[in-house]
Amino acid sequence: MRERGKTPSPLALSREGELVKIYILIDMHKYASPKFFYTLAGQLTPWMAALTALLLVAGLYFGLFIAPADYQQGESYRIIFIHVPAAWMSMFIYVCMAGAGAIALVWNVKLFEMFAGNCAPVGASFTFLALVTGSLWGKPMWGAWWAWDARLTSELILFFLYMGYMALEASIDDPRRAARASAILALVGVVNIPVIHFSVEWWNTLHQPASVSKIGTPSIHPSMLAPLLLMSLGFTFYFFTVALMRMRNEILERERHTTWVAQLLESRS
Repeated sequence: MRERGKTPSPLALSREGELVKIYILIDMHKYASPKFFYTLAGQLTPWMAALTALLLVAGLYFGLFIAPADYQQGESYRIIFIHVPAAWMSMFIYVCMAGAGAIALVWNVKLFEMFAGNCAPVGASFTFLALVTGSLWGKPMWGAWWAWDARLTSELILFFLYMGYMALEASIDDPRRAARASAILALVGVVNIPVIHFSVEWWNTLHQPASVSKIGTPSIHPSMLAPLLLMSLGFTFYFFTVALMRMRNEILERERHTTWVAQLLESRS
């Protein structure tokens, strides 16, 4: 305890700072434990699921019924409210997967291994959705279902990277070794993300340039931008909701021989 009116010495301040750091590390270590994270994820999942549903319903309503038709593409442009957020998510999830894999490699944190592994199926689904909706949109615009355009080809490579990640992880019996090998593959493949993003600037492509993320004022009308952002937020919360649900299942699978899982299952029976 400090005496009132007495200025603490630099040594005392240094010790207090170290104690604060220790308390923070202990708290972080607590929630890095599968047991405590399982409880935390269970508390967060219903709220995130509700927010996901609210954002997606609002985004679809504004996108389909409030936003006006495009002066060139007519009503067919409305597929962007699915296609563009799905394409964004395909890249965002891959970066999350590679980042979590890197943390797992360096610090050997089991939860980050699980998170990276559970990113892959969701990311692959969003990538497939982006490719399909892009093909449906490209047919009336380009006159073809598919073109070996730089943006489309690099997005297809991203889909193969997701599939390769999942195949490699499934081919190794030991979950820890599988996570490490898959993390290395994810880190190698992350170089494809800037290729996807900048492909419309680096090469002469059929794909239109950025309309939302470019520096300055977006070249898309606010009535169209609002539902696009709502759908993007909805997809983002959907991703984290599904990732938490999948991680809870994997925690139970990996920790099935521990006492706390046995007690949990007994309490539910």
